[in-house]
Amino acid sequence: MLTRIDHIGIACHDLDATAAFYRATYGFEVLHTEVNEEQGVREAMLRINGTDDGGASYIQLLEPVRADSPVGKWLARHGEGVHHIAFGTADVDGDAEAIRGKGVRVLYDEPRRGSMGSRITFLHPKDCHGVLTEIVTAAPPGTAGEGSGH
Repeated sequence: MLTRIDHIGIACHDLDATAAFYRATYGFEVLHTEVNEEQGVREAMLRINGTDDGGASYIQLLEPVRADSPVGKWLARHGEGVHHIAFGTADVDGDAEAIRGKGVRVLYDEPRRGSMGSRITFLHPKDCHGVLTEIVTAAPPGTAGEGSGH
């Protein structure tokens, strides 16, 4: 069962400049950064607040590290802006199967590693009214990270 908005993914050309904007404008601090080679992105997670289920909500900034990455291609077509929305769940595997059973295309056969040790999968935007949708199971507390996805 999806329990919260885990994060909003925002594609950007310059991760450091975009993070500085969010810090200066809204007071959001970068909690975590990493390069996800499989996804071809450099990313920063900005924690917004805690949630009732013990997780948190984030803004995820995504800068492509290569032009042929999914985010790089998306950025070339659409420019900077909201790339996807991610919902948190305790069971990404079970929820992906349940959603697949409702006729929505799940993009990965098996969930992959996301930010901070999470497990993730994506739903096809054409089946979600034009919105690329991610579902995320956060890493357990005290492991690779606290919280979020992608």
